[in-house]
Parts: sequence; C-alpha cells; structure tokens
Amino acid sequence: MRPPQSNGPVLKHGTRDASYNDEEGTLKIYLRGRPVVLYAPTEVIPSYDVTKVAAPPQARLKLEWVYGYRGRDCRSNLYLLPTGEMLYFVAGVVVLYNVEEQTQRHYLGHTDDVKCMAIHPNKMLVATGQVAGHDSREGRPHIRVWNSVSLATIAVIGLGDFQGSVSCLSFSKSDGGNYIVAIDESNDHNISVWDWQKGDKGAKVTETKCSVDTVVAAEFHPLDRGSIVTCGKAHIAFWSLDNTGALYKRIGVFNNRDKPKYVTCVAFTQTGDVLSGDSNGSIIVWGRGTNTITRIVPKVHEGPIFTLCVLKGGSIVSGGGKDGMIKQMDSEFQPSGYEIQIAPHVGGVRTIAEGRGTQLLVGSTRNCILAGSFELGFNPVVMGHTEELWALAPHPSLSQFLTGAWDSIIQLWDATACSVVWSKDIGEQAQSATFSPDGQSVVIGCVSGKWLIMDADSREVVAAHTDGSEPIQVVSFSPNNELLAVGSRDNNIYVYQVGDNHKRYNRIGRCSGHSSFITHLDWSTDSQFLRSNSGDYEVLYWNAGVCRQITQPSKMRDTEWATQNCTLAFSSVGIWPESADGTDVNACCVSHSKTLLATADDFAKVKLYAFPASQPKSLCHTYGGHSSHVTNVTFLNDDARLISTGGKDTSVLQWKIL
Repeated sequence: MRPPQSNGPVLKHGTRDASYNDEEGTLKIYLRGRPVVLYAPTEVIPSYDVTKVAAPPQARLKLEWVYGYRGRDCRSNLYLLPTGEMLYFVAGVVVLYNVEEQTQRHYLGHTDDVKCMAIHPNKMLVATGQVAGHDSREGRPHIRVWNSVSLATIAVIGLGDFQGSVSCLSFSKSDGGNYIVAIDESNDHNISVWDWQKGDKGAKVTETKCSVDTVVAAEFHPLDRGSIVTCGKAHIAFWSLDNTGALYKRIGVFNNRDKPKYVTCVAFTQTGDVLSGDSNGSIIVWGRGTNTITRIVPKVHEGPIFTLCVLKGGSIVSGGGKDGMIKQMDSEFQPSGYEIQIAPHVGGVRTIAEGRGTQLLVGSTRNCILAGSFELGFNPVVMGHTEELWALAPHPSLSQFLTGAWDSIIQLWDATACSVVWSKDIGEQAQSATFSPDGQSVVIGCVSGKWLIMDADSREVVAAHTDGSEPIQVVSFSPNNELLAVGSRDNNIYVYQVGDNHKRYNRIGRCSGHSSFITHLDWSTDSQFLRSNSGDYEVLYWNAGVCRQITQPSKMRDTEWATQNCTLAFSSVGIWPESADGTDVNACCVSHSKTLLATADDFAKVKLYAFPASQPKSLCHTYGGHSSHVTNVTFLNDDARLISTGGKDTSVLQWKIL
C-alpha cells in the first residue's frame, strides 16, 4: 500500500516518498513504511524546495592511518617487503607500514574483508583474497594481484568462481611465480590453481575437492615444481600438478603415531623437507617428495603450534598459540637456547615473519603486531581491538580519541603520532563513550547497563552506576558540563547532575516516552533541551532539567543544537539513501565548523556531505576500507581529521580532511 501524501510537491525517492507541506513547514519521509515528520527552521520555510538536489561538499577524505590487524582468525598475513615496510591487513585494507619512518600506504582495491595473502617470489607482487561479502554484486569473493610499489591492480581473479571466502593463497616458487593456488572456504573446501598472468582475469588451470574438513594452509613447495602441501583438521595432503593440469593427492600417513586433531601450519626446510606444526604441540618432518614421516619432535609447545618460520640461516622458529612462546631450534631440531614468551594480554602467537637482521615480526591472536628479537625482547608496533567495536569519543581539545569494544578494552589514541597513548581493561563490554567538555572525565556506557566514570589523567574508575540491564547505547554531557544524559536500550534516557568535580553524579530523573531503544542523542547549545532518536525512527524532544517530553515538536524547530548525532533530523534527512531501511545509517556527526556531515553505514561506507543535509536528495563523497557495518564516526577537535570505527572488522580508520 502506498503511504498517504500530504500537500506540496512530492519527490519520488525510492520506496520512501518525501513530501513537504508549505503551510506547516514540515517534511515527511517514510522509513520502512513509517512516516517521520521533521520541522524546518523558520528561516528556511519560505525558500525550501523539496525537489532541489544538494551538492556534495568541496572537502574530500583521504585515508591517513589504519589502526588494527587481523590476527584472531587469519594466518600467514605478515611479511617484510624489500621497501622496509611491513605488509598485513585488517578489514578491507591492506596496510604497508614503515615503522622506522612512521608512514603507512594502503591498498584499497577490496570491497570487503581481506582474509589471506601471499607474496610473489620477486617480493614485489602481492596476491590478496577476500571474503564473501554482504553485497552480492560487489562483495563476491575473489583474488587480487597487485604491485606493492605502485599499488596498481594487475589482475582480478575468480569473480563468480568462489562459493565461500578465499581463505588460503600461495604463489608457485620453483617456476618464478607463474601460478597461484587458492582454497575456497565452501563445504568442499575446493582447491584451485590459476595461471594468473593470462589476461587481466587469469585462467583457472584446475579445481578439485580438497577436504570435507577445514583447510588452514596451502603452500607451493619452494623447490619441487607443481608440488603443493595443504593441511587442516585431521589431515595433511601432498599434491602434484602434472603437465596436463590435473591434481593428484596423497594423504600424509601417520600410521599408529599420535594423530593430531589439527595440522595447524606448514613450512619447508632448505633441503626441501616439509615441516608441519600441530595441535599436539609437535613438529613433524615429512621427507621431501614423500607422504611419510621421517621424524617427530614432540611437545615443542604446550598447546598448538600456529606458525613455523625457517630463517635464512636454516634455523627454525616456532610460535605457540596457547602458551605464547616463541622458540628457536637449529636445522637439526636441537633447541638453540633462544625462547621468549610474549605478554599474555597480546594473546598467543599467530604468525612469525623474518625481519631485518635478527629481528622477527610477530602477529598475535589478539590482533597485535610485535617486533623484536630474542636478545632485546618484543614490543607492540600495532595494537587493535579483538571484538565488535562501537564506542568512539573525540577529546574536546586535543587530537586524541578514545575507542571501546566488546573485548572490554578501552584505548586512547593520538591522531598526530598515530599511536596508542594507553590501553586499559575495564572488565565490562563497552558500547558507548564520551569525554566531559573540559576533558577531565570519560564516561563509558557498557553492554550490561552499567556506566563507568573514569578520571582521564589517572585512568582510575572513580564511580560506577547502573541504569537498567540493557546496553547503554549513548552517553553525552551537556555543553555546560553540568548534566549527563544516558540513553539505554531499555527505551529510557536517564539524566544526571554532575557534581564534586565529576566524582559524584545525582540522578535528576528519567525521560520515558520512546517505544523502542534509544539510538542517538543531541544537546541544545544552551544545555536546556535534548533531542533523541529511537530504534523505531521516532524523533522526540525533552526539557532535560525536569525530564519532561516536549509534546509540540514545532516549538523546537529553531532550537540550536550543539551536535548532530541524531540521524533523523531535518538537517540530516539527506543522509538516508533511496529505499532506506531505518537501520542503514549507524551514526552521523557534524564538524565543529558546522560545514561537513559524516555518516557511518551498514554497507561498509563512510560518507561525507555538506551540512546541513536538509534536502532528501543530497549528494556526497563515498569511501570504502571498512567491511561489515561501520559503527561510528567523529570529527577530531580541530576538524583536520575524521575517525571511523568498524564493528566486526575491529578496525579504526583515520581520514585526513582535504
């Protein structure tokens, strides 16, 4: 059924028609069939034309820095390039990070999460594989081959060929890198070999079922042409690719030996033997060209070995996923006396790569990258969150911002130094956060319904309150620093008086009237009023001091708002795409100069609009890099940068405003 129309010109706008009533100065839009009425400011009413298309802003965004790394569920995704840059990925971005010069470059060709990577024998070309994304057209799983110097894409392989995500990749070594082997993370875990240089899409040489069980690695043998090793749950397999392009498989024979539940990683000695690490903590040596065991080195680690790295000198370094140990042995598998445990809070060892000289690079299961050596120890050079990320708060006067995730970790970042200032485990899953206007206090809203007050300098939690048992979706101080609004998933907004230098908070009352959970809040610049949005697309207004709803929204049309965090407002109506579902836009934020409006959406995009975006058709600039939903955006104190957070991709992207 078509929604009823009001008077005035109607703009056909996907499934939501927008109509403007000249007499009342109201704009009506529909989200999921539900009418939302928004009031135009008095000065706008005479000249407002609903059919006008608003131009995009002059300003643009450029990705400046990427915080985070994907180590929790990906392997073999950390390398050192000849340029001196570390190569790794998080979300939909491949990062080339020069730690010494503190610079990053970014490959942005992917449309969704990158899941695996491989380096060509020439050490210049890179292949990366992506997941099956949310967008059936753009997010199809495929492989991209690109140049790490120019960042130019050379080939896009397998669009439409892969059922699931591309989970493992390797270039052939003995023939100079003519072929790529890939594993498709589908039910049959198909293995395919590609002549990647044929045209710009490559050509599939062969494809066959690999294993009914999970496959975690696929590697071309460095010395034997056409030889591939795969491993995973309860198996290791040795493949031969013959001249006709057929693949032949021999399963590794464990005989009566203690067969591991998982063969977790493979590497190759300089003489061509195959090494496998497993869930028993053992290293098994498989004779070159055979599928039989020549040696077992038992109990190297407690728990699984997640990575094996054969160094240039022939010695072998292993990393434990559970015990967090890095151990070195000589080429005869005798302990060299070198072993070290990485700090427990960074997780287990996920992958190890050889750096310069005696340096090693270590990727951890808690999304950190460490650099160091056995002699000097290991220090984190990349920090990240490990679980869904929602809380984001800019510092009011410094180029710093705070993030909080469901991993219970709160981190303060410095945008100019591009580094973590501090990191703290608060023991509660974080959902929302805000700084007080004077920068002295941080309030963190938690998933449990608790909210914590933290002293920004000492990082001590000075008080804790609980409002309901649902997540605290939004926390916001009034501009005059005297009131705090706490918006909950229980449909209520709780208002507190701030006293005793942010150490005491007294509840004034509760704003109840929403019929769904609170999603966004804005304070008026005079600290008297609140504007709120809810999960069922309501826009309500409140007298904050007495927690009473203002039932005539038309009275609020000329109120000046300190922020523009409400996604549903007259000045942000243009951020809703055609045929929008009300959950499509997760967050929006206006610059301090009140000229730009940025949004975070469910299609992995950050968008930049001119503010106000009060035309239903407002043009914008669109930026990728995240995968899954982008949960939050904020401008930093001087409007020089924008920060965006990815939900499940756990990444934080820092954009320079040009």
